[in-house]
Parts: sequence; C-alpha cells; structure tokens
Amino acid sequence: MVTTMPGVISDELMEVLACPKCHGKLELVEEGEGGHLDCHNCRLRYRIDDGIPVMLIDEAEKF
Repeated sequence: MVTTMPGVISDELMEVLACPKCHGKLELVEEGEGGHLDCHNCRLRYRIDDGIPVMLIDEAEKF
C-alpha cells in the first residue's frame, strides 16, 4: 500500500516514483517530520531530505 504525507510528496509524484534499482513500487513511511521510501522488492530504503526523495542507489540503506 502506498501512502503519502501531506506536503512532503504529492499523490501524483508517488504514482510515478519507482525504485531506481528494480523499478518496483515504493512505500512512503512517515518518521517524525520526515520519512523515507521503502522498496520491498530489493529491500532498499531511500531517505527524504527537506521533502526531496534521494533516489540514489549508492545512498540507499538496506532494511
């Protein structure tokens, strides 16, 4: 299930965002004032800095 955080990432953006490694769907996870995007296919987590998703494979974390 894909959810969105008001003011952080729009529903429209979540519809087109995909994991840069496997092209799978991403799940937006709220965490404090920010959050992260999780790919459950390849188990990578992409952070969100000031409302901007950092979609770099080299900077993603395994979870």
